[in-house]
Amino acid sequence: MSTVFLATRPKKGSLHSEMPEILLATLNAKYLHSSFGLRYLMANLGPLQSRAAIAEYDINQRPIDILESILAVSPRIVGLGVYIWNANETLEVVTLLRRLRPELLVVLGGPEVSYESSEQEITGLADYVVAGEADIAFATLCQALLSGNPPRQKVIQAALPELPHLQLPYSLYTDDDIRNRVLYVEASRGCPFTCEFCLSSLDIPVRQFPIEPFLRELDLLLARGALQFKFVDRTFNLNLSASTSILRFFLERLRPGLFVHFEMIPDRLPEALRTLIAQFPTGSIQLEVGVQTFDESVARNISRRQDFTKLEENFRFLRQHTGVHIHADLIAGLPGETLGSFAEGFDRLVGLGPQEIQVGILKRLRGTPIVRHDREWGMVYSPMPPYEILQNKLMNFSTLQQLRRFSRYWDLVGNSGNFVETTPLIWAKSGSPFISFLRFSDWLFQRTRRTHGIALNVLSELLFEFLATVLELPKPEAATTLWKDFQRVGRLEVPPFLNPFLTALLPPRKPSRRNPGPPRQTRHLALSPQQVVNTPPIALTTDH
Repeated sequence: MSTVFLATRPKKGSLHSEMPEILLATLNAKYLHSSFGLRYLMANLGPLQSRAAIAEYDINQRPIDILESILAVSPRIVGLGVYIWNANETLEVVTLLRRLRPELLVVLGGPEVSYESSEQEITGLADYVVAGEADIAFATLCQALLSGNPPRQKVIQAALPELPHLQLPYSLYTDDDIRNRVLYVEASRGCPFTCEFCLSSLDIPVRQFPIEPFLRELDLLLARGALQFKFVDRTFNLNLSASTSILRFFLERLRPGLFVHFEMIPDRLPEALRTLIAQFPTGSIQLEVGVQTFDESVARNISRRQDFTKLEENFRFLRQHTGVHIHADLIAGLPGETLGSFAEGFDRLVGLGPQEIQVGILKRLRGTPIVRHDREWGMVYSPMPPYEILQNKLMNFSTLQQLRRFSRYWDLVGNSGNFVETTPLIWAKSGSPFISFLRFSDWLFQRTRRTHGIALNVLSELLFEFLATVLELPKPEAATTLWKDFQRVGRLEVPPFLNPFLTALLPPRKPSRRNPGPPRQTRHLALSPQQVVNTPPIALTTDH
């Protein structure tokens, strides 16, 4: 279902009667995501704002239905945000638009079309492409088009906007957004590092929004009932003054259900940040930590600077002295990484105890300098989004397919929070989490021949079967541990496959005072079943 609203934010229950001349649209990965980029464009349209509307869709909707929705409002200009997750679907929408309304002006923007635009079919179908940060450039283009003075160049390279002069978009989050969707915020743009697989490496230097106006906007969101914030800053902990101001802001406004997500540099955690972070209730902060690799030669290959000793010290501090939920990232397929070195890195990371480890497969994002390694390391990528590595000199196609399945199954078992106490049983005998879980991953694929659509009860029974028959763990031990995990997530009925092996039903867990957050993160905490059921419905994810 699409969401359409105007920048003037009509009163509750009312509809604007005029058709917009400018329609800002995109296809989100899921309904619960909200388009931060579209809201920035709308906020900075100036006098054109009253002539514009936002329409949000998701990639699960049929392109022909999206087409119908767009044409129903008869815009003169359609601005489409194109990203790696919606590139194929957006191409289909634009193709259909061209067939039915060739006179409609189609403007594309977003990271997917900001680089290598001349090589893409979708840009050939568009009238204009705004490359880069389009907050101001899109408004300028629309003003020219509506006044009858179209620019001659098709691809418009947007100048970097001065952040203090931008209109902030946070008032454009609707009450429905606040209740049901992820709210994205940013205190800065850019990244100081040059990691060759990442588009942020092209966005140097880091630029900071003025902190006081930004915090005033957050305060207004909190007053409207917002509880969950996802910061998109690539390096939240780079600017100590800004990061401490933000943490103090949230500390002063703590309330049940408050949940804040930050991306942090893993080897930078000065004492001032440690002191503030330690004061937050358990489960109220999530830190996304990009480790990517523990192999120093691989890190040099991709121009990544990282102090692994400090990284490990910071992880230990966060796990031992704070209630932070850590989401750590590793990337498989990097130039120079072997299966063995990746396994060592995975085991090392498991030993540091993050609640989640996202095993990503290397992608060749448009415009990134990772392509310089293609010849030396035999890098072969899929030409279709999301442009994942298919094979390289050190990992063949079969190995990378294994790792794709490993990644998916680890997300279902290790990351989901459904099997917090059961997962370590997989490597209880061997000592290597990677080797043991890879064995389970291969076995699970042989049994199911699928990586998606596995129901939780089916997965639970298969996990029990693996522990009991393949690993030959005592069935009462495996059953009791699984039953603890069932209780953790609020499943109160003993499944039939466990019942014969439970010597006694475990008593319900005692209520906890930990802060309830999004369900996925909350499942990693030792909450009572009632508390898990009563947590808010939004789940912050990192796939956007």
